[in-house]
Amino acid sequence: MNSDSMEQTALTRETVSVWKSCLSKIKDNVTQMTYNTWFLPIKPLEFSNSTLKVELPSQFFWEWIDEHYNALIRNTINDVIGQDAKLEYVIVEETASGLDVPASGKTRVAVEEKPHERKIVKKDFESFLNPRYTFENFIKGEGNQLARAAAGAISDNPGGTSFNPFFVYGGVGLGKTHLIQAIGNDIVNRFPEKRVIYLSSDIFTVEFVEAIQANRVNEFSGFYRNMDVLLIDDIQFLIGKEKTQDLFFHIFNTLHQSRKQIILTSDKPPKNLKGLNERLISRFQWGLSADIQPPELETRIAILKRKAEDYGMIISTGILEYIAMNIKSNIRELEGCLIKLLANASLNSKEITLDLVRKTVKEIATDRKTNNITIDSITKVVCDYLNIGENKVRDKTRKKEIVQARQLAMYLSKELTKSSLKTIGLHFGGRDHSTVVHACASIEKAKENDSSIREMIGNLKNQIELNAV
Repeated sequence: MNSDSMEQTALTRETVSVWKSCLSKIKDNVTQMTYNTWFLPIKPLEFSNSTLKVELPSQFFWEWIDEHYNALIRNTINDVIGQDAKLEYVIVEETASGLDVPASGKTRVAVEEKPHERKIVKKDFESFLNPRYTFENFIKGEGNQLARAAAGAISDNPGGTSFNPFFVYGGVGLGKTHLIQAIGNDIVNRFPEKRVIYLSSDIFTVEFVEAIQANRVNEFSGFYRNMDVLLIDDIQFLIGKEKTQDLFFHIFNTLHQSRKQIILTSDKPPKNLKGLNERLISRFQWGLSADIQPPELETRIAILKRKAEDYGMIISTGILEYIAMNIKSNIRELEGCLIKLLANASLNSKEITLDLVRKTVKEIATDRKTNNITIDSITKVVCDYLNIGENKVRDKTRKKEIVQARQLAMYLSKELTKSSLKTIGLHFGGRDHSTVVHACASIEKAKENDSSIREMIGNLKNQIELNAV
């Protein structure tokens, strides 16, 4: 064995030894489940000049470690290596093809940690695409068949099909972003020379405003006109932004005439985008519009199984079926349920039982209701219940029945939303926060003295929550 080989072997042994010492200290400070879930999968790679380099299996894994165990790991490496210790993470990202590749072929993203400094993830996302969104981990089902088939055809021949623009629409959390980014990732992988960019319409608008301020509108417009594939999420947020719509119209025309691929998403079909320029709506309908529907039971179960595998979770089919039967309309909520289960199991040393699942599903259902309740939705329910026009509660009238409706709506807005008193006041004709305080106090006093008021508030809350489902 030559001296170089001996030196490499010694280095490897030292790396393993250092990491084993770190693991030993970590194990004394966490539960066995936490240790098995979050620390055993970490692989030592290299140790040199007080810097320890280790490999993490995914971006999600790193985010969890960073949020929950950063201090523990920092203190541990300082104890084992010394106060000058540095830690560098290497995150193994999924390949664009989704296939397993040998360690030497994995895509790695370095994350360097220095004492008393926050880690910075160094990524080369020139297209702003998330490499985790691929066709391979996009679960096909009846609700997304057309959209998925069209996406595959576009990836094979970007700009060369009749699906241009490709307009994907559907509710929140159904996989629109995943699907269009899968198209982008597949094109980047198969056609490296293609210029592909993904962004939301909000980011597009912000960049446009900054370009105006910096007198760089021509440069801004030219950048997007030179794309081969333009993917824009949530195009509905261009509504009301006339100058941005006008610029996007010209960029759209240039790209389409040059047979460049345009891919858009929205929460509704083009014809229902009221407030968007008619000439834009017309162009959005030139190609293919495909909707994504909430996944049916079998697809939801398949999604849960795939996500559980991704997170390294072992969950019985019965439990997965229970989750799928109770969370029906949103893929994001399915994933959120698994993450909550994983958190409860690893942080609180709990087994993933049906009781724990029931509790988690109930929490998510409650969160969903709360998120869907707004001041406007509360006002509508109250006004419908009392047979009063919604605009009247915003007027300055002092009619008794209108004052009561306004105070009830203010009280319920404070109870059922996270809005500030100032925000609530603004929704009711720009009133001061002290008016909201007075309204809430008046309703509280009325509740104490009048059972019919208590009953009415109970009925209103039930109707508001029912509408939020």
